[in-house]
Amino acid sequence: MKKIVFACISLVLVFSACKKDQSPTVPVNDPLDTTAQVKFTGTFINGPFGMVTGTAQVLRAGNNDSYSLALKDVMISNGPDLHVYLSKEGQPVNFIDLGKLKSAAGTQVYSIIGNPDFTQYKYALVHCQRFNHLFESAELMMR
Repeated sequence: MKKIVFACISLVLVFSACKKDQSPTVPVNDPLDTTAQVKFTGTFINGPFGMVTGTAQVLRAGNNDSYSLALKDVMISNGPDLHVYLSKEGQPVNFIDLGKLKSAAGTQVYSIIGNPDFTQYKYALVHCQRFNHLFESAELMMR
């Protein structure tokens, strides 16, 4: 019984620790390139440590071969040290860190450096780096 109580208390402490030093909440509305092609899209689902609504899209710029990841109309549970990843798995094992989450709300665009193989990097993740907690994920499907 003591082990169960200890485990429950530990989980509460770990979960509450990831709520300190939260990300900005003022909605971001990054402009979307109207000439960009939507190559992949996915709907976010809740992870074990967060709740989310919104979509993720991989965009290819109309005038060159550059790619970006757009988080569209998102509402994300807040937490510290949240980063946006492009990942090979639904968990952050093999991933490209696209940077810190700009805000817990709005439409945000992140540059993707290089030309990753999107048949392998097929998940968009929001992840708390400090505590290694997955907040949300979206499986990216070809359009």
